Amino acid sequence: MQSLLHGVEAIFIPIKDPQLSAKWYEEKLGFKLLYIEEDAAVMKIAERSATVVCLVKTENHQPLHFPDNHFGVGKYYNFLSSSIEETYQSLVEQQVNVNPMGGEGQTRFFTFYDLDGNPLGVCQS
Repeated sequence: MQSLLHGVEAIFIPIKDPQLSAKWYEEKLGFKLLYIEEDAAVMKIAERSATVVCLVKTENHQPLHFPDNHFGVGKYYNFLSSSIEETYQSLVEQQVNVNPMGGEGQTRFFTFYDLDGNPLGVCQS
């Protein structure tokens, strides 16, 4: 059977304040703000990416929490990086909370945390 789906249009991340979070994602990750309103900010990951990130204001905010598992996954999203070492170093230099890099060879990855404590992943593309 051929797949019914062919990509991801949007990633939704719970946050406390769209203004503050949009600024953080822009300054730390280089995302571009498409539009902002009281309850959300919509950002483009990269110029040629079809996927947008929607930062959604939530009441009684709780950071994303992936259920305990034996696969070692603690986040919902992995963003792609063409130079994972440069991405890692940039986030460390910007004082972003970053976990140690894992994997080896072409399979390298790490987790970092946004302004609201949401765990986000990066893997090498």
